Amino acid sequence: MINKNSKIFIAGHNGMVGSAICKKLINKGFKKIITATKKKLNLIDQKSTFNFLKKKKPDFVILAAAKVGGILANKNFKDKFIYENLQIQNNVIHGSHLANVKNLFLLGSSCIYPKLCKQPMKEKYLLTGELEKTNDAYSIAKIAGLKMCEFYSHIHKINYKTLMPPNLYGPNDNYDLNNSHFYPALLKKIYDAKKNNGKFLNIWGTGKPRRELMFVDDFADAVIYFMKKKISQPYINIGTGKDFTIDWYAKFLMKKMNVKLKIKYDRSKPDGMPKKCLDISIAKKYGYRPVNNFDRGFETTLKFFERISN
Repeated sequence: MINKNSKIFIAGHNGMVGSAICKKLINKGFKKIITATKKKLNLIDQKSTFNFLKKKKPDFVILAAAKVGGILANKNFKDKFIYENLQIQNNVIHGSHLANVKNLFLLGSSCIYPKLCKQPMKEKYLLTGELEKTNDAYSIAKIAGLKMCEFYSHIHKINYKTLMPPNLYGPNDNYDLNNSHFYPALLKKIYDAKKNNGKFLNIWGTGKPRRELMFVDDFADAVIYFMKKKISQPYINIGTGKDFTIDWYAKFLMKKMNVKLKIKYDRSKPDGMPKKCLDISIAKKYGYRPVNNFDRGFETTLKFFERISN
């Protein structure tokens, strides 16, 4: 299906996930990686995207480009989240089909499962209940992309699949407190408090929601692993299979950064889904073994954060 001379287009190569996959592929000896900056190629523009794919004719497309953000951004900019993500997906998926691309991975998200989903979340639980209201626009767009890949694969006999990660963190993450995810937001708040001799850590919501977290490099390894597999399912969960509370992550980070702060909970802010943990039993059947090294992930992430903060 894929070898070191395969032409691989990574859509969104400058983002946290895309850059990790790109780096891993290069390190593993893949020689023909295709990338394009947003200035060179606007994936929201259909004509440009179609022309780019027809010209480059990749053997494999990894769709890591997306408009992403934390709970507040998802809640406040639903119009942008649904429009931009649908446009990007439609253009890249259909454009790949028109360019005769046989292999494509769309990167999904664990938030596409129902708000009160049975845990751990199996692939078959998709569309069995109401979505979490704070990120339903993003979730609906991702579900549409997932189904588009499924239908195109079935009708056109091609290999367009979706890999579903949990919350990811690592270098090139977004640390803007207004639209970042919970882990980079906690890291920044704790780092700033330590630097400025602060006494408190403000956490949005109750601190009780449980989240599964995966280091982006480990997810990138999983993507490359499954690129070499023939997947029969339209979509599969990729994760660690373990979850912890927001409180737990806050205390873990404080311990690693050697600082003690009193936690204050801002209950005016939403919690989001009460629990998100992926069932990864299907991935394991393909020989996938989850990695969950919080220490290595933290150290790499903190080094990156310190570099961009100084």
